[in-house]
Amino acid sequence: MISDNELLQNLDKLHTTELGILRIKRNLALDIDADEVVDWCKNKINSLNAVITRNGKNWYVNVDGCIITVNAYSYTIITAHREKKCNKIQY
Repeated sequence: MISDNELLQNLDKLHTTELGILRIKRNLALDIDADEVVDWCKNKINSLNAVITRNGKNWYVNVDGCIITVNAYSYTIITAHREKKCNKIQY
């Protein structure tokens, strides 16, 4: 985690849409109330083991096997999903 990261400095601006809440809960199989989804994401983003990168207009936060996608301009949580494991076949 980088303490001077722009995303971390603006955690108070983090929000999502109603559809975003449904998408995040479905993708991560979260059993929490809708009003707790943004706080759950904030806690994950602010955790010590979060790896935050920016690619174009989005922030990507890789933490605890999840990837959280946040729009870099509006601080809208777009989606979150489980990290896909890539199994390489060796010949």
